[in-house]
Amino acid sequence: MAEISANGAPKPPQTRIQRRKREAILEAGLTIFSEAGFRGATLDRIASEAGLSKPNLLYYFASKEAIYDALLHGLLETWLDPLRALDPEGEPVDEILAYVRRKLEMARDFPRESRLFANEIIQGAPQIQAVLEGELRDLVDHTAAVIDGWVAEGRLAEVDARHLIFSIWAQTQHYADFDVQVRAVLGGQDFEGAARHLETLFGRMLKT
Repeated sequence: MAEISANGAPKPPQTRIQRRKREAILEAGLTIFSEAGFRGATLDRIASEAGLSKPNLLYYFASKEAIYDALLHGLLETWLDPLRALDPEGEPVDEILAYVRRKLEMARDFPRESRLFANEIIQGAPQIQAVLEGELRDLVDHTAAVIDGWVAEGRLAEVDARHLIFSIWAQTQHYADFDVQVRAVLGGQDFEGAARHLETLFGRMLKT
């Protein structure tokens, strides 16, 4: 589907160079926003990080807000995918532990994205409040219903499904959001050690 411009006319398809520059701006924005937060980031810093002039950047994105919004909404899709992958027909403990590992892998592979999301939440989620109260809540409600069903069938130990999900988020994203602290204490990251610990922790809690 063609993009629509502000005056309602279809935008011409982007060239390869235009796509590359847009991707460079988003990559630079991710770096700057994850380091400085929305308030601390500036278009000048993002342009410099992307290797572009500020006018050139403004050709692709009309404002700092537009870059931030594009990053956040792209991130949310990535962030929700592991929860969507939980299979109601699978073995309950295995499904939940697989979700724990997927979330930990995201902390390992997407640390800047995790910090960007955390910064947005700390600021009161001004850009994504509607998504949190809509799509995210619906997905959590659906997943909680699946977990509650497993508990009712005696396939999982008694657990508050929503607080279980919150605990998984907190335990896994810690390794990205508090990366400096983890490295200082451990002398480096240890995601395999973290995976073994969290699988033992949640596995013991959930098995009947």
